[in-house]
Amino acid sequence: MPLTPSTLGLALLYKLHPLTAAAPTPQVRVPNPPPQAPPGLDAKMDVLLGWGKYGVLICGLAGLGICAGQMAIGRKNRSTFAADGATGIPWVLGGLSLAASASAIVGVFFQ
Repeated sequence: MPLTPSTLGLALLYKLHPLTAAAPTPQVRVPNPPPQAPPGLDAKMDVLLGWGKYGVLICGLAGLGICAGQMAIGRKNRSTFAADGATGIPWVLGGLSLAASASAIVGVFFQ
């Protein structure tokens, strides 16, 4: 183990006080209850999450439309504008994919 200020301080503490070195480390079990919604909040949170998903879908549709518009406008003599539209498509699709899989990703950590 490399000596850092924190490990060096612990080593000095153990050397200076003989009772500290011989003391057993306590085995504490930290409680880990499952997530539980407060009573009466289930339906309201479902509605709120549904509205959020709907908003993300609308933003994704608008983002793809804006990217398509940039590509169409930049077709002639504005190639950088078209390239900006083309590079925006993966970002929009990535955001939509993240929104679609968010509940599954969060569910992995609460099983």
